[in-house]
Amino acid sequence: MNIIKVSHLVKEYKKIKKEKGLRGAVKNLFVQDAEYVRAVDDISFEIEKGDIVAYIGPNGAGKSTTVKMLSGIMQPTSGEILINGISPQKDRKRVVRNLGVVFGQRSQLNWNLRLGETFDLLKRIYQIDDILYEKNIKMLDEIFQISEFIDTPVRQLSLGQRMRGDLVAAMLHSPEILFLDEPTIGLDVEAKYSVRKFIKEINERSKTTIILTTHDLGDVQELCKRLIIINNGKIIEDGSLDNLIDRIAPYRHLVIDFYHPATILHPKAELISVDEARAVYKFRKDEITAAQLIEDISHTAPIKEIGLQETKIDDIIRMAYHQGS
Repeated sequence: MNIIKVSHLVKEYKKIKKEKGLRGAVKNLFVQDAEYVRAVDDISFEIEKGDIVAYIGPNGAGKSTTVKMLSGIMQPTSGEILINGISPQKDRKRVVRNLGVVFGQRSQLNWNLRLGETFDLLKRIYQIDDILYEKNIKMLDEIFQISEFIDTPVRQLSLGQRMRGDLVAAMLHSPEILFLDEPTIGLDVEAKYSVRKFIKEINERSKTTIILTTHDLGDVQELCKRLIIINNGKIIEDGSLDNLIDRIAPYRHLVIDFYHPATILHPKAELISVDEARAVYKFRKDEITAAQLIEDISHTAPIKEIGLQETKIDDIIRMAYHQGS
């Protein structure tokens, strides 16, 4: 079942061209030369309930603008958004009750209150009944151990603790959809692990639909079966990470160290270098497996060590960005 449906979404900004110098400044007071820039350019996609989707792209690609329109903060120039069949632009209050939003660089916690007091304040704002509130606090404490610092003033929390607090705050009212914008930015390895664990567990326990925007490709690899890549306001990729890797980087490299120098050819692999007893083969993943290639070569010469080189996910995503430029 589609919980989010986006159809031909467009967001334009008016940009004033300013001339240089005093003369240009005076002229701009009376005559303005304007152009319209599309931050989001006719995008469409659907997301099913319970999915974890990475929505990624380079800086200025249109990610944050899209999330703001999905959450009803910003009005689109044209197109339609439906969250559970409801437009966030036409009935934002109703939609927001089923949304949780976390911005990695902006906290929704009250700086001057204890963490627990902030949760109590949000309980009243969302009108969460006592039973549901206690149930959610208990469940989220199992994941995040927030009881260890729930009585600490927010201003005294570490960055990792504050992020955990923001994630708990976003889930107190049991939203069906969670928007996470750079949730692991600036966090150390342990804190990143906690956030990723939270995302997995809240998705498994509550079937929460999660839209994740991030520059940390470790988040994408560990959490998301589907990714949507946007660049220059347009969607340039929409599918699984595995399919993207197979299409953009279909080759792998096999490094073999023999006991003695050897030059061995194979019909389904290219021998790209030989350095004494080390040979490097390039092969297509869809034509032969590494295991089969190793077995075939081992029949000709004894193998001492092997190594398999994959194209780095960072390089694959970068190549996808360039294709959409």
